[in-house]
Amino acid sequence: MSRYAHPAGSRHAEILPEDNPPLPPEDLNSLDPRVWPATARRQDGELMVGGIGVRELVTTYETPLFVMDEEDFRARARDYATAFAGSDVYYAGKALLTKAVARWVIEEGLKLDVCSGGELAVALAAGVPPESIGMHGNNKSERELHRAVEVGVGRIIIDSFDEIERLERIAASLDRTPSVLIRVTTGVEAHTHEFVATAHDDQKFGFALSTGAAAEAVRRVLEASHLELVGLHSHIGSQIFDTSGFEVAARRVTRFLTGIHHDLGITLAELDLGGGLGIAYVSGDTPLDPKTIADGLTSIVRRECEEAGLPVPRIAVEPGRAIAGPPGITVYEVGTVKDVEGIRTYVSVDGGMSDNIRTALYGSEYTGRLVSRESDAEPMLSRLVGKHCESGDIIVHDLYLPADLRPGDLVAVAATGAYCLSMASNYNHLPRPAMVAVRDGAARVIVRRETEEDLLRLDVG
Repeated sequence: MSRYAHPAGSRHAEILPEDNPPLPPEDLNSLDPRVWPATARRQDGELMVGGIGVRELVTTYETPLFVMDEEDFRARARDYATAFAGSDVYYAGKALLTKAVARWVIEEGLKLDVCSGGELAVALAAGVPPESIGMHGNNKSERELHRAVEVGVGRIIIDSFDEIERLERIAASLDRTPSVLIRVTTGVEAHTHEFVATAHDDQKFGFALSTGAAAEAVRRVLEASHLELVGLHSHIGSQIFDTSGFEVAARRVTRFLTGIHHDLGITLAELDLGGGLGIAYVSGDTPLDPKTIADGLTSIVRRECEEAGLPVPRIAVEPGRAIAGPPGITVYEVGTVKDVEGIRTYVSVDGGMSDNIRTALYGSEYTGRLVSRESDAEPMLSRLVGKHCESGDIIVHDLYLPADLRPGDLVAVAATGAYCLSMASNYNHLPRPAMVAVRDGAARVIVRRETEEDLLRLDVG
């Protein structure tokens, strides 16, 4: 027998839904308001978002289609701005960044976090003031740092000793003194997927507190004549519901802040605690509201600083998914309904892992519904899959859809506003979908659909 091959079983990945199936929802047509966009509702059976129906949207813009509830996005941004009044809220652009989204963020009183030269280019093209931009990245290139310093990015978050030297040299050549924060890893285990946990010592981001690397980074930045150290940065991961990790991290980084004051006589004015709060992808998820988060984090920092006799630093946070995720849905057209007798029904749609890699990458869960009509048919345990040449091309592992589902129906997957478009690819040479913003009964394209001509234009061979 081969070391790598084994006889195939009857079931994909030995998952036995009939032995321990998830419970069907009480109503296959229901829309949990924690999961779906704020304006989502049914009218004559059809899903409406932003006052416009999905059938009209796909007739005009085709499928697959990213749909963004603009008012919901803006409202979530306002909620964070209000909850963290007196602090800085940086929208994490890696979750979803387009020129329209960047403008929404600034118009609602937030700042913007970017982590590449491309994201910086989008922000600048959208008219975001450079001083309102923070720049992340564990391996920023010479070109990226040069442009960031040249345009006057407000904050650069330093991630390595190499970057300290690199940024000092670039700043000296431009005769600038950029404001920087040092990213520290606090050793806090975030209860999330390994690939999105970012504060334990054994990973690529930041300077570890436990090894003394963070303290050495502070020393080196203070010695650099063209860098202004204004604060510290900490981020423990993504899609986190348990705030205890944030509390421990905030306490540790605040104590490090006080140690810098006592040992070096330096009082740093800013403390960025990152982002990572989870959202509801399925009905069982229970995300916290921004005010609860704000009250908890600010009280910890205030208490630690008061005990140490330090002024309370200006706090910053970086929500991304929490703002962009719930307002977005993806609408697909059903192409094939295949019943594998005794196992499950496979529902194939016209997208897949090229527009949502998160299920394959992280094992992410999602909620899906038939949205072009209502149905009173019996629930059918299904697996929503894409059209790519991969067995792992799965959008939703197990969900209930009505047993009368047929080709041509529209199925929507909720909470896809964050990371789906950002991580989209051209696998199997599928053009990436369009994204439309809907509001007050009107729709407009904010990212146009790619075409075959777009794909061929890059192929110069």
